[in-house]
Amino acid sequence: MRIYRVVHGVRVHVRGAPGTYVWLGILFVTTVALQHMSPEFEGEFLRQRSTNIHELSSNPVRVLVASAMWIDGGHWLPYVVVYSLFHAQAERWLGTARWLVVCVAAHVLATLVGEGALLWGIRYGMVPASAVNTLDVGVSYALAGVVAVLVYRVPRPWRFVYGFVVLVVYAVPLVTGRTFTDLGHFASVLIGFGCYPVVKVRNPKGTVGVSVG
Repeated sequence: MRIYRVVHGVRVHVRGAPGTYVWLGILFVTTVALQHMSPEFEGEFLRQRSTNIHELSSNPVRVLVASAMWIDGGHWLPYVVVYSLFHAQAERWLGTARWLVVCVAAHVLATLVGEGALLWGIRYGMVPASAVNTLDVGVSYALAGVVAVLVYRVPRPWRFVYGFVVLVVYAVPLVTGRTFTDLGHFASVLIGFGCYPVVKVRNPKGTVGVSVG
């Protein structure tokens, strides 16, 4: 009976956030696939699915989609934890469609910000020209955006504490590392904060507010 309750609880949990767990399933398959590739082939394979400047200039839509289906590093289990903590919570709260809007906005816009900054650095001689092929795959921009948008899920006054912590967590690497991915992550957080219109809902009385339950 206890096992049945656990299985039932897991099933209900997954059904409440289908997009999150379908995405995790895809990441599991692609991670296993990477583990069966040679290091040389893996690098070239991921580079062709990377949102670097070269690929974005020739196949922008394809690589923006493909880059979000691979994990650079091959460790899948940690993503089960963070997806359950953040993506699943956001999807249940916002619904799959609005959650997906936040994910896509953060992933696409932060990618363009990061790669745009990298292109600027190349043009002004601050970064070598070979950086147009820099590997840039993964799901962290979408995750950062969702982490940020959840600020509107937190009741006051803790909302301001949560938002401040999120800003610090992503601002410190930007200040200390100053890489284009650090910039992309920070941009994702700002995009998540800017998704307030997405989380606005109309309550039964017809007034506009933010759902916090």
